[in-house]
Amino acid sequence: MKRNPVPRAILWAWLFGLLACGLTACKPGSAPSGETATGPKRVAVVISTLNNPWFVVLAETARDRLRERGYEATIFDSQNDPAKEAAHFENIIASGYAAILFNPTDADGSIANVRKAKDAGIPVFCMDREINATDAAVCQILSDNYSGAVAIGQYFVKVVGKEGKYVELLGLVGDNNTWNRSKGFHSVVDRYPGLKMVAQQSADFDRARALEVMEAILQAHPDIDAVFCGNDAMAMGAYQALAAAGKADKVKVFGFDGAEDVVRLIAEGRIAATGMQFPKVMARTAAEYADQYLKGRRDFPQKVPVAVELVTPENVHLYQGYGRKE
Repeated sequence: MKRNPVPRAILWAWLFGLLACGLTACKPGSAPSGETATGPKRVAVVISTLNNPWFVVLAETARDRLRERGYEATIFDSQNDPAKEAAHFENIIASGYAAILFNPTDADGSIANVRKAKDAGIPVFCMDREINATDAAVCQILSDNYSGAVAIGQYFVKVVGKEGKYVELLGLVGDNNTWNRSKGFHSVVDRYPGLKMVAQQSADFDRARALEVMEAILQAHPDIDAVFCGNDAMAMGAYQALAAAGKADKVKVFGFDGAEDVVRLIAEGRIAATGMQFPKVMARTAAEYADQYLKGRRDFPQKVPVAVELVTPENVHLYQGYGRKE
């Protein structure tokens, strides 16, 4: 029995359908714009280091707000290593994430990573730390570090006086936050010739490193009156060194961040002051901006400043770790 041939038009339609399927949705493992084949879009949270509770709060707050918005969020720890950060970006780009919330390791060195993501069509939103480019990230949500350090400098002069010897512990030398805080502080204290900085050294924003650096400085300068630290992790390390040397009640320690342990020590009268940053505000803003971008918004400001507030024994009752009391 002779079969009727399949009409040529139907054959061509079938062949074109197979070809289209192979190139798009039917291709194994394919998913549009960061959306997994069986789930929500994925957003990466790339953090400079998780070896600091402040950055853990930044990372987890960003992750949690993204999940509230319906995204799958993954945290990547760069361990303050630009090479690890670059590897994270390569992985994120190859894996097809939809967006990146980014806390850079280096203001200059991290630019290339952001540009690679942009070229791949993945928007990047910087949190807390900036990059020295205004055409790479969609938006940068940053603490007003300079103004916050100016306020610390003013309180430093009030507490320490117009004469004395002090030490400054700097953060990472490749991070703009390090220099904005230092410049803001010195814009005040350098007006007083009687205030002598006897040592200035980087401790990489790290508590253990600050302990080592402070111990060495105390050997050379045992008669200092104060220490200004570029973040609270270093303030805790410096305080630990001073306590071990029996000088904690004689040397005033000033930090910057608003970390929980430093807020507690301010309340106990053991640390003089800190600058309260708001990591939860920055993280939530970045997550919400990413959500808005993925839903079509494009009119974002390049930089969004977040005010830093001075925390002292006089007003510490208003604060808790990483923000104001709710």
